[in-house]
Amino acid sequence: MKQSTSPVSPSCLNLKRMKAHFLEIVQIDSLSKKERAVALVLQKQLEEIGARVTYDDAGEAIGGEIGNMIARLPATVPERPPLLLSAHMDTVVPGEGIKPICDGDIIRSDGTTILGGDDKSGIAIIMEVLRTLTENKIPHGEIEVVLTVCEEYGLVGVKHLDISQLNSKSGIVLDCDHAEFLFTRAPASDRLEFTVHGIAAHAGVCPEEGISAIQIAADAISRMPLGRIDSETTANIGVIEGGAAVNIVPKTVFVKAESRSRNREKLTAQTERMRACFQEALQKFSTEIKGERVSGRVEENIWRDYNAINVPESAPIVCAVLQAAKKCGYNVKTNATGGGCDANILNEKGITVPNLGTGMHQIHTVREWVSLSEMSQTAHVVFEVLKTFGGKCSA
Repeated sequence: MKQSTSPVSPSCLNLKRMKAHFLEIVQIDSLSKKERAVALVLQKQLEEIGARVTYDDAGEAIGGEIGNMIARLPATVPERPPLLLSAHMDTVVPGEGIKPICDGDIIRSDGTTILGGDDKSGIAIIMEVLRTLTENKIPHGEIEVVLTVCEEYGLVGVKHLDISQLNSKSGIVLDCDHAEFLFTRAPASDRLEFTVHGIAAHAGVCPEEGISAIQIAADAISRMPLGRIDSETTANIGVIEGGAAVNIVPKTVFVKAESRSRNREKLTAQTERMRACFQEALQKFSTEIKGERVSGRVEENIWRDYNAINVPESAPIVCAVLQAAKKCGYNVKTNATGGGCDANILNEKGITVPNLGTGMHQIHTVREWVSLSEMSQTAHVVFEVLKTFGGKCSA
């Protein structure tokens, strides 16, 4: 892959320390709802540099060990606007007993687990930037840090974040792949759950007296446009569960799906099409029992999981990131992504936050790896933003 270039001027960031910190925290298990151990380590480290750390009630609300962490580093220049930095503490499975492997610029998993770069690369960047800022007594406005729980569980941690506790109106989420991209556009997503009800019957003795819920679901799914619909829209069937035994015509099947699009009208149309496919499938399957024609039925539960991100190119935080990157000698461009993250919810709650890449790659797989040079690039850019945010933008 293309390696990041060096910044124009020497930096006081301690990149060896950032690497060591990353290696430390990826080895602390923190599956969704089990983030307490890593949170307590990070709390101590933040308090050592002068931050005040609190937790909200998200953990209790979602049945987890601990809530979202909210840390504040007081302003040394009070007239500057406050700025939010955010990442998430939880990881996906298999994420226990992680053994990172260092190979030059690359840190990867040992192939038996994920690495946890999603999103501990973002956390390590935030910590190094804050440590350097305070050690060198560099002037800055108030910095608020939100480290969320249960991001991987459907963004539920940040959904329970009490935004009234924050002063920031702008910020940066550090939770994406390539460091040369600042993601300002991301899709909205609908969740779809269908419960298909058929009629059970003995599959060998009297199958004609049954209606297969699996057959209805299969017919519906076969009608759906899925995968990549267009450049803005995707759809996926993620979970199918049902049936009782191979000799029973299945009575019930559960189907869980999602649709995403950066275009509101396209998302509505895709979701409605998926919904309609189940109604069309029902018309194909019926049977006669005791002289009465009967059919299956479908229960549906459809909701908007999160709204889209569309941060204007003219937003002060976008301008600040691009200007900082340019000053550091990096080529960072705004871009669109198909993924959702905490930034979707924070923008919905009224804080303008794009998502800056951290150098994590092949996430959610046992082949996951991070690029230290990309982490370094993002750390330099964020450091420069914190030094200058609130000043004139000339990017």
